[in-house]
Amino acid sequence: MDSPSASIFLDDSQTPATGDRGRDSLLLLARLKVEGMPNDLSVRVRNLSAGGLMAELPEPVSPESAVQIELRGIGLVSGRVAWQTEGRAGIAFDRPIDPQRARKPVGARTSDQAEPRTMRFPG
Repeated sequence: MDSPSASIFLDDSQTPATGDRGRDSLLLLARLKVEGMPNDLSVRVRNLSAGGLMAELPEPVSPESAVQIELRGIGLVSGRVAWQTEGRAGIAFDRPIDPQRARKPVGARTSDQAEPRTMRFPG
């Protein structure tokens, strides 16, 4: 099995070119942990790229706040609030991720996982 850093994070050679940000529109629910706030926020991720995301927030968050966001298929990702306006915020990740992992259905097998075993019933 690949290490998490090899499968979730991208190296610099895999990041999109400057002209094409590689932004992918989607609707994904996530948990946002903001440094200095006692409770996590439930947010809707509206677009996702290797370098960051844009999310709808239930309450304002200060720009430059350190955050961690838990994304389905990826896990906990660290970053900073790059901008915030009218219920939306841009979050820049500390390290590039593979955004396609968030699009895989929950419970989907990857090519490196074994085939499921056949169930056998007595009798």
